[in-house]
Amino acid sequence: MALGTATVSYELRFDAGRISLDLLATTHPVERLDAVEPLCAWISRSGLVPPGTELGRADDSWLAGFRELRGHIGQLVRGAGPADSRSYDRALGRLNEVARAAPPAVCAVRGADGTLVRELERAPECAGLLAVVARDAVELLTDPVARAAVRECEGDNCPVVYLDTSRGRRRRWCSSEVCGNRERVARHRRRAALAQA
Repeated sequence: MALGTATVSYELRFDAGRISLDLLATTHPVERLDAVEPLCAWISRSGLVPPGTELGRADDSWLAGFRELRGHIGQLVRGAGPADSRSYDRALGRLNEVARAAPPAVCAVRGADGTLVRELERAPECAGLLAVVARDAVELLTDPVARAAVRECEGDNCPVVYLDTSRGRRRRWCSSEVCGNRERVARHRRRAALAQA
């Protein structure tokens, strides 16, 4: 399998509403970015690169870079108390540093059938891809409206952070199909147990 074509199915989620928050979701319920191959699948499926982009240069340094950025974004999104201000400032400095890299340029080219498709001007490099995610986090953290819509899932033991764009801002779970369904099943079981008692 060529890296980046993602024929293997990984349990990756892309329902957090922002690419930077989707990166955070790769830690739940277990570490999803535990090797280069799932990282390449995440990069491809997240839309960081056009479909079919080869990620043959990806190696363990890419994995370390994405996991490091994920940790900084998590710290910044979840905030920091007074005791963590130095650590928060370090994470913020690193986020800004990563965001400075030049992201990969996207071009329109003719596809095999003559329609226009997106393609990268050159092979993607880790620093450029990280910059795209870091810039998304910068936009999220500095936009008061978006920042106010950031929520943590109310599901049992679910730390997933998402952007609540629902009508009335009443979304409670990272995913209605995952945590929402678990809550509905648990509520049904509680009612059934009370009815039997």
